[in-house]
Amino acid sequence: MGVLNGVRSVFFVFLLLLSAQSVAAGRMDRPVSSFDNEDEEKPWAESEVQLPAFPENENLIAFKVGAVDDIQYAVDRQSVSVGADDVIRFALVITSSMGAKSISYEGIRCVTGERRFYASGRSDKTWSKARSNQWVKIAVASNSAHFELYSNYFCTYGTAPVASVEDALRVLRRGGNSGTRR
Repeated sequence: MGVLNGVRSVFFVFLLLLSAQSVAAGRMDRPVSSFDNEDEEKPWAESEVQLPAFPENENLIAFKVGAVDDIQYAVDRQSVSVGADDVIRFALVITSSMGAKSISYEGIRCVTGERRFYASGRSDKTWSKARSNQWVKIAVASNSAHFELYSNYFCTYGTAPVASVEDALRVLRRGGNSGTRR
């Protein structure tokens, strides 16, 4: 029995060495750069942005911002998109008590807490592209549509950011992700 156990041990060691050599050979076939960096994150790149159709009143979903009641805030449901770059894009329509409208096409990055302004709406129902292409931190403010959309709708603390257009629209219709709404 002693000789048989010795042969088994030698055979087992031989199999281990052969396996290790196969693994090493397989890794040698891969480029060093892909092997060394496989766990590193690729730098974020923004997707190409296409401006949506101009918002129509029948497509607006209203949402509440702060305690101010004389200004109406809405997102155009037809413009909402969730990009492969994890940016939630939407047309924002702000209407004053006198009926004046401010219309913009914007994006929010939940991961960084930033927003970007892509275009503003003109009175002839066309878009005017923004001059700046900078991402800006979303300021914590009680009467900010951006902070409201970021913190209570699209990127709510304690829940995953919306992952699809359907999720974003559901959250908008429901009045946000937080359990208590004003």
